[in-house]
Amino acid sequence: MPKKAPSKTPYKPTIITAASKGFLEKYINNPSPTGFEAPGQKMWLDYLKPFVDEVDVDNYGTAYGIINPKAPYRVVIEAHADEISWFVAYITDNGLIYVRRNGGSDHQIAPSKRVNIHTKKGMVKALFGWPAIHTRSDGKEESPSLKNIFLDVGAKNKAEVEALGIHVGCVITYEDEFMTLNNRYYVGRALDNRIGGFMIAEVARLLKANKKKLDYGLYIVNSVQEEVGLRGAEMIAHTIKPNAAIITDVCHDTSTPLINKIVEGDTRCGAGPVLTYGPAVHNKLLDLIINTAEKNKIEFQRDSVSRATGTDTDAFAYSNGGIPSALISLPLRYMHTTVEMAEIKDVEAVIKLIYQTLLTLTPKFSFKYL
Repeated sequence: MPKKAPSKTPYKPTIITAASKGFLEKYINNPSPTGFEAPGQKMWLDYLKPFVDEVDVDNYGTAYGIINPKAPYRVVIEAHADEISWFVAYITDNGLIYVRRNGGSDHQIAPSKRVNIHTKKGMVKALFGWPAIHTRSDGKEESPSLKNIFLDVGAKNKAEVEALGIHVGCVITYEDEFMTLNNRYYVGRALDNRIGGFMIAEVARLLKANKKKLDYGLYIVNSVQEEVGLRGAEMIAHTIKPNAAIITDVCHDTSTPLINKIVEGDTRCGAGPVLTYGPAVHNKLLDLIINTAEKNKIEFQRDSVSRATGTDTDAFAYSNGGIPSALISLPLRYMHTTVEMAEIKDVEAVIKLIYQTLLTLTPKFSFKYL
């Protein structure tokens, strides 16, 4: 489908309600670091409960709601709940803290960022320090790296840090708030991929509001630990054993500076959901989604991957003898920063595309190639 020029007028949502946006803002602002997703998962389940018949949580915290839980044919729509973060790795004698990644945290954006250190005594405020420009050498400057970024909690020594409840292994998240930019973009940290959890919950809300009846069981799944190897999806795929899975995650808006389109592809915010071609993506399910988009006049983009999608699609596709799986991605600017941006128009288009695909899919659909 050819790409249209982005609209210059602010977008007015037609699917997302004021209540929905209120939940999204609260959900994005709530920290949900990899391995510590429980508070965010509770918030998400509380929002989802009115739209499903049952809810459940597995041993590691993947949360899900079920519509028609007794149906033998099972379809999953899935996102992941965790966000990138840091761990306390080393506390110096003079009270500064060095860190270790929890997921794909970007060391280059860390200097001068405010953070929260999660402890059993509560949140401790801290910041990533950095030498003033006046003190740095002329010429080639040292760039931020895991070897030189550090946290300052205002302590004079290690004992003061420990008295705050901070120890090696405490998790650290950025302190940045959700906002709407120019009435067109949602902006915040961890849109990757709590925006996905929001979108699949909105699909469930629409099914309930429109009184749509499905002739299969629908599992709305918010997985944990995607950022460290698709672990939550790997576990829940074996629990549910679905007949098909539609995964939603984010992909790059490659229209901004410093991105090589020859390498990263040509996808951008405002041009619709991105549908991926690759070995893990089942071609017949992808064709169904494309036909659904064309029938419902939903603008979409295409992307391709060489080996793996790098998303929970891979975990579902290669489990249980092979689960027909497909990926619907939301274009995102500035991924793995605190100012991730997604166009509201695209968010609604992803919701609509998943919703319409679910209404098209039936247990009689054959995934057999031969």
